[in-house]
Amino acid sequence: MPPPVRRRLLIALAAVFLIAGVVWWVTRPEPVAVVLKTIERGLVEATISNTRAGTVEACQRTRLSTITGGRIEVLAVKEGDRVSKGQLLMKLWNDDQQAQSTWLAAQVATARQRVAEACIMAANLEREAERQSALRARGFVSGTREENARSEARARRASCAAAKADVAQAEARVRLSHVEQGRTVLYAPFAGTIAKIVGEVGEYSTPSPPGVPTPPAIDLIDDSCLYVKAPMDEVDAPRIAAGQPVRISLDALPGRSFAGTVRRIAPYVSAVEKQARTVDIEATFNDPSAPGKLLVGYSADLEVILAVRENVIRIASSALLAGGRVLVADSDGRLAERQVRTGLANWEFTEVIDGLQVGELVVTSLERAGVKPGAHYVEDHKPTTGK
Repeated sequence: MPPPVRRRLLIALAAVFLIAGVVWWVTRPEPVAVVLKTIERGLVEATISNTRAGTVEACQRTRLSTITGGRIEVLAVKEGDRVSKGQLLMKLWNDDQQAQSTWLAAQVATARQRVAEACIMAANLEREAERQSALRARGFVSGTREENARSEARARRASCAAAKADVAQAEARVRLSHVEQGRTVLYAPFAGTIAKIVGEVGEYSTPSPPGVPTPPAIDLIDDSCLYVKAPMDEVDAPRIAAGQPVRISLDALPGRSFAGTVRRIAPYVSAVEKQARTVDIEATFNDPSAPGKLLVGYSADLEVILAVRENVIRIASSALLAGGRVLVADSDGRLAERQVRTGLANWEFTEVIDGLQVGELVVTSLERAGVKPGAHYVEDHKPTTGK
């Protein structure tokens, strides 16, 4: 082939390759940016969490109201006060009952005087009867006189017993009057803090009859003992048992969690309208002083730890596709699909029993467009939103 022809042929071939290269460059697929996570060993837990926010509760809390209604005469405490067991909290006007108690106490005193009189007379007549008996034995008096003396002595002894019964009855009426006064007084049944008071001195306090949602007069909380109560889905309830460890987190203390223990599982399912059926569980803090000063009513979440595996191969749970598949970053710059066998899992990590090795890279940004097996990739070092 003459040199000029060969030269033209080479130029034509170079032009063809150049055009093909430009076409490939223009039409080539853009590599997708993915977030990669290195497979490592670590801790994996199987956990379940509450379906709705739980609440910090007091071990003892009582909403007190007087048994009877009346005008408030004494308010011995104010909201926020700490009180001791047996301390007076509130007293209604009961001057009429106090006057009645004074009158009944006077009756008791009178009845006791009658006892003294009747029993002294009975003792004297019993001695007289013994004297008449001795005189009759010596023939000085008749048997009729002796019998009359003994009958009168027995009658006086019966009067003494009746007088004693009257005293007991009068004392019972005094105790009854004290019970009636107790209906108008509130004492602290345990040491705690006054959370709420409804009413002021001079106002009328109304008791809370059954079925009527009347506000209590005093809300007393023992905040020295606190626990967390939270609802769990009924499906998870069979896996929860008293004594299991939990992690407690509080909205008021973000970024912190506290070790706890399940202390009680409700023996029934709560059916709240338009919400899932749940079972309430209660958990206590292992170290009550760890969270510091807590307020009753704080929102809290419980994470019950069902099982723990240490030093196992694990991946981020966000890297798993349906059917136990993951996307692995191959060394050729493409994404490859891998089937894995998993074990324990939670919302953060999943145990890998088979299918992956420590050090391999898996994709965690599965929600991005174009992330699929065979796609070219470049690593995005910025974390995905919300991950």
